Amino acid sequence: MKVAFISLGCAKNLVNTEQMMALVKAAGHTVTGDPEGADVAVLNTCGFIDSAKSEAIQNILELAELKDQGKLGKLLVTGCLSQRYQDELTKEMPEVDGVMGTGSYTDIVSAVEEVAAGGHPRRFGDISHTYEDGERMVTTPPYTAYLKIAEGCDNRCAFCIIPYLRGRYRSRTMESLIEEARGLAENGVQELIVIAQDITRYGIDLYKKPMLAELLKELCKLPFHWIRLHYLYPDLLSDELIDVIAHEHKIVKYIDIPLQHINDRILKAMNRRSTGGEIRALLAKLRDRIPGVVLRTSLICGLPGEGEAEFEELCEFLREAKLERPGIFQFSPEEGTPAAVMPDQVPGEVAQRRVELLVELQSRVMDEWNEARLGETLEVLCEGFDPDMGCYAGRSYADSTDIDNHIYFTAAGVIPAGTFVNVRITGTQDGDLTGEIEE
Repeated sequence: MKVAFISLGCAKNLVNTEQMMALVKAAGHTVTGDPEGADVAVLNTCGFIDSAKSEAIQNILELAELKDQGKLGKLLVTGCLSQRYQDELTKEMPEVDGVMGTGSYTDIVSAVEEVAAGGHPRRFGDISHTYEDGERMVTTPPYTAYLKIAEGCDNRCAFCIIPYLRGRYRSRTMESLIEEARGLAENGVQELIVIAQDITRYGIDLYKKPMLAELLKELCKLPFHWIRLHYLYPDLLSDELIDVIAHEHKIVKYIDIPLQHINDRILKAMNRRSTGGEIRALLAKLRDRIPGVVLRTSLICGLPGEGEAEFEELCEFLREAKLERPGIFQFSPEEGTPAAVMPDQVPGEVAQRRVELLVELQSRVMDEWNEARLGETLEVLCEGFDPDMGCYAGRSYADSTDIDNHIYFTAAGVIPAGTFVNVRITGTQDGDLTGEIEE
């Protein structure tokens, strides 16, 4: 059969899609990314917040239209949306022929074959089941790949649905991760992106202590050029781990720390373990011990109980901290989470206005950072020629894939994608840096 895969949502979801693709291919089927003409389309969904749910539903409707036109056989929906709405999905969207939850990725072959034969599979295994991830069909560019070191989450933030969809935190063994990483390096991967919902918690469940520092030391022995880290929670960012990040030259000095807020009362309501004072002290320590570090974070506006004073404290924090890469989000009351039923809900229009104010404030901080790069020479991973810009596009250590901006640069010769080059920064354009290659 010809089986098409479409992956929505985060990089962790993409890894699950790549695993399913490998299983289907190993079973003798043809795997494609184009649903038109496929016998079965597998849509791996995100169900994290309302916008993600809307995107998933829109994709279902588009695939259903292909079915109606006779250009697609069957539709199988997997991932977080189907895990969250197991019964509603098939009742309210008869276009869906089968559903699978987040605990059943390894059942993909039997589900695909059942749905193709006219059945209506429902696979919902234990979302906290622990299994070692198997082969993957890597779909990222050949020079970049993700290494997912754990599944699930134990943090139980009051606003977050992920533990209910992905189960408890389960680390993969060190041996399996090193073996997978070695295979990626042998296949030419230059940038390894280490991911999990919380990578700082890695190893506690298996080895009774945090083991991320030890894992990173082993990964640095492999022939990667860059190793990038997503996401490091503040309460487990130990001195040992900071030292490894600071001193291992392969680890890019880019730290993604989900902070969410700075006000103590709001942090407590979020069920976060750090106080505002502890966050400020950690950021000062990172700035001191990792020169040139770029900090990415996520911040939420409009949690129930956030008044003007709490919001102003968040604004002042952004002015002080000068975070280089913050993502600012409006609180989304997700059913099934404690925050959804908290008193003192903030009106949506108020929360949206607060997001706009923070984005405006932060844009000035980012402009200052960009302007300070003028005249510097940065190492850039070339991602190819951009015909719209009429020059090459790439990323520095300060820019993660699919999240951050690009560096656009000119060069006299042909620069293959995946090549590292030195670029002298000469200007800025709409938040991006521009420059020219140094021969």
